[in-house]
Amino acid sequence: MAVPETGEEILARAQELAPRLRERSEEIESLRRLPEDVVALMRDAGVFRMGFGRDRGGPEMTSEQQTRVVEALAYGDASAGWCAMIGMDTGLYARFLDPAVAKGMFPSIDMVTAGLLFPTGRAEIVPGGYRLTGRWQFGSGITHADWVVSGAMLFRDGEPDGVPQNSMLMMVPRERVEVVDTWHTTGLAGSGSCDYTITDVFVPAEHTLLFSEVHGPAGPLAQAEVHRRNMPGVPLGVARAALDFVRETAVAKGRVDDYRTQVALAECEADFTATRAGVYESLRRQWDVLSAGGTMNDLTPHERAALPLSRLHAFRTARSIVTRLYDLVQTASIYRPSPLDRWLRDTTTMCQHVVAQDRILQTAGAYLLGGAPAFPLALGITR
Repeated sequence: MAVPETGEEILARAQELAPRLRERSEEIESLRRLPEDVVALMRDAGVFRMGFGRDRGGPEMTSEQQTRVVEALAYGDASAGWCAMIGMDTGLYARFLDPAVAKGMFPSIDMVTAGLLFPTGRAEIVPGGYRLTGRWQFGSGITHADWVVSGAMLFRDGEPDGVPQNSMLMMVPRERVEVVDTWHTTGLAGSGSCDYTITDVFVPAEHTLLFSEVHGPAGPLAQAEVHRRNMPGVPLGVARAALDFVRETAVAKGRVDDYRTQVALAECEADFTATRAGVYESLRRQWDVLSAGGTMNDLTPHERAALPLSRLHAFRTARSIVTRLYDLVQTASIYRPSPLDRWLRDTTTMCQHVVAQDRILQTAGAYLLGGAPAFPLALGITR
């Protein structure tokens, strides 16, 4: 079957794939990574090409479309949705690289990128580039990646470069990276988010990027926070899966007239509907402004703050919904064959990501008040 070429086709394929992912969820979790054939199914569905535009033969998908695909996959399996969300960033990173260089690095638009953006590595400035060394956590999807992107602080002759010290993102072929098998976790076990090390690897200057410098096609996807936009698709997909599972179970067990079940399910549905609407409304408004030639600064402060806040709310609300449904089903939830057990662990784990932490609340609140955000990149602000 040919790889789909449009956003609509990719979404349809993702929806078709979701039941197969659900059937493989226990295997994915026990393997602690995505099986090779599952990665191939996702690649064949066009999942990893979502970030590429028409200039590279990509589908030119909006952020909303990308999020819907991630949501559909997470409905089948949270780890698969998480790896899709991370792995499709290849086309997004390409916009911050020289187009000719990006084409050489990514000859196929279905290539996968993994890595941690926080600058925990050390990059010594040398002629033509950098010597990169370090250890990073949370390399989601690194076991099936083609490239690894890593943040690093810059050094010149052994001393910090700049005041404050400069940092940069560096892309290294996966074969130059050593994976450290640390991913024994509460949830999202199948994402293979292991630690990894890079030791004294030369990174050409043209294989580095800054979100403040766009070298590829401009537009809505050439923005500093673009890699965070589709993240809510994972918790939304899991929450929807849990809601459908509990409703179907209640009907099958003859609990349609049980007052507690009715109220609990309705409360969770209300929270889900409002949360999902907030995510997609903020994405649509941002896209409308950017696609019309505007910038992030053309959003009102409330519209701009809504982006990280709706994202955080999706993570926290999904965890809340799954927890309440877990309690509603009671003892039937606690056995490993129950997907509620896995969803409880998955949502608990994903809520430990920085996008779901109070640091994001402080960032949005400070921005609205005219103060100093702790994490300005969440608002698309670079120094």
